[in-house]
Amino acid sequence: MKTNNKNTVLWSNDQLSMSDEVMAYLAGDDVELDQALFLYDIQGTWAHLVGLAEIEIITQEQLMQFKEALDLLKKAYVANEFVLDHRFEDGHSAIEFYLTEQLGALGKKAHTGRSRNDQVLTCTRLFIKDQLGQLKNQVVAVIEALLPMAEQHKNTLMPGYTHLQRAMPTTVAVWLLGFAENLLDDLEHLNHLMKLLDASPLGTAAGFGVPLPLARELAAETMGFSRVQVNPVSAQNSRGKYELMCLHALSYLMSDVRRFSWDLSLFMTQEFNFIGLASSHTTGSSIMPNKNNPDVVELMRAGLSVVEGAVQQIQSLLSLPSGYQRDLQLSKEPLIKGMDMTQKTFGLLPGLLEALQFKEANMKAAITPEMMATDQALHKVKQGQSFREAYLDSKHDDKLQISAEQSIEDRVSLGGAANLGLEILKERLAALR
Repeated sequence: MKTNNKNTVLWSNDQLSMSDEVMAYLAGDDVELDQALFLYDIQGTWAHLVGLAEIEIITQEQLMQFKEALDLLKKAYVANEFVLDHRFEDGHSAIEFYLTEQLGALGKKAHTGRSRNDQVLTCTRLFIKDQLGQLKNQVVAVIEALLPMAEQHKNTLMPGYTHLQRAMPTTVAVWLLGFAENLLDDLEHLNHLMKLLDASPLGTAAGFGVPLPLARELAAETMGFSRVQVNPVSAQNSRGKYELMCLHALSYLMSDVRRFSWDLSLFMTQEFNFIGLASSHTTGSSIMPNKNNPDVVELMRAGLSVVEGAVQQIQSLLSLPSGYQRDLQLSKEPLIKGMDMTQKTFGLLPGLLEALQFKEANMKAAITPEMMATDQALHKVKQGQSFREAYLDSKHDDKLQISAEQSIEDRVSLGGAANLGLEILKERLAALR
């Protein structure tokens, strides 16, 4: 396949004689991957041009010409009238090609004082900033679905398990709120990460700055960054590292989803039969007419493997000396794929929660008398017996009289079934959103 040519390669010169095969290898999947970054690249290009106008490399009139051209490019790209394809080495070259085609010699000024190194850092940072913001809203939506569901099921009994063996009575509310609070932790971590990554690398060029008084603070403000990433070497060394931080945050979220999905998978089996799933979220079998399979739950469970794979891909890239290395080109795909998997998963979770059908009678029936042994022991403690003596007595007591309902009513310490702490969790969500 013939790919980009000298007219669309930013580093071309009269001595360029590279074969199509080598060019294609160097470009890799950049054009396809840059489709996820292209609008952010346009945004970063505009901020760079605003900075160039501030230091009078271009005039205000020329800046408006650039704005008109970039607006047209954005509209054409969204409408699929401008296609990012293998005519171009990457999205960066496509933007300069379009500007030069539209504005002639003026378009060739767009890259003044900028390297593709800080250009890709900038559009990737904008991508992360925006996508994490969208993901945050999705996580909030899941927590907002869990909290009222827990309140609705505060008296719905279910067995609690350790080692996958029946342990003590609990409620559906306690189980659901466990995941809600896990996600609140993830949300707090996400907020800290978004603050850390909210820094503009634009203006660091190839990693050494440029002999121009670039208006870096103005460019950062134009893009909505709260600060500038000051040192150019630091900016270059952050490529891959910041993506890795992002993917680690996604892995925490997907780890909680995996555990929740595992629980659902078990509780939906005929052997447990605690939870049903509406037909909107099940599939059938191509050979067994009787099957209703929770495929969506299983794929949510598997989603963590995609994110963890992305973490490992980038981790293995970072054994490099300081400064830009072409290896880092391969950090795009895992970031984009990991983000896509996480957002798709969290986008489906509120609907999945609505589709759950709790089989209250089955869950209550699974709470058997021996599960009240701890309650019996603590009842003896209240009467003055030492816990260890009460423990041994209750272990051999075959006449446990405490009911599951009484067991739940007695769990009054904060977080227990009779004192869920819902208002505390709601307040924490309000502070984090």
